[in-house]
Amino acid sequence: MTAALEQASARFGGIEVLEFSPYAGLNRILPAEVTIDNLRPEIEHLLYGAVTAVGAVLPGMLAAGTGTLLFTTGGGAIAPYPMLAATNAAQAALRNWVHNLHNTLGEQGIQAATVAINVFIGATPPAPGIPHAAPDQIAQAYWALHTERGQHERVING
Repeated sequence: MTAALEQASARFGGIEVLEFSPYAGLNRILPAEVTIDNLRPEIEHLLYGAVTAVGAVLPGMLAAGTGTLLFTTGGGAIAPYPMLAATNAAQAALRNWVHNLHNTLGEQGIQAATVAINVFIGATPPAPGIPHAAPDQIAQAYWALHTERGQHERVING
């Protein structure tokens, strides 16, 4: 990932926006079933992946005095779902770290924010009554965080 981001930065003269949306599926693990062994991959994928990506682009953003760091989580990062305990713990860690980035980098021109998607993504629900949002609607949340700045989170609910 670091090499790819460095190549993109070199090719395009920097990276103004990083959008990090890790998804590795839904790992159904109840809170009492969480172990180091089933939590570690979630933390590595969600949090360590984000830290790695930011490490690759942040120096350039700081040098430019501007940039946007956007991260996708699920709604369970805010209000946990018991059947996704390990994933929600890792998403909550990512959310906390991003909010700390927001609080410390804003004065340096860097916007950091999360989008918590708490719905099925699609123009129509997969079944009647299931909350959903169209991709274009979700994209507007990212765009608003990038252009309006100052906010550290948008939540997409049905």
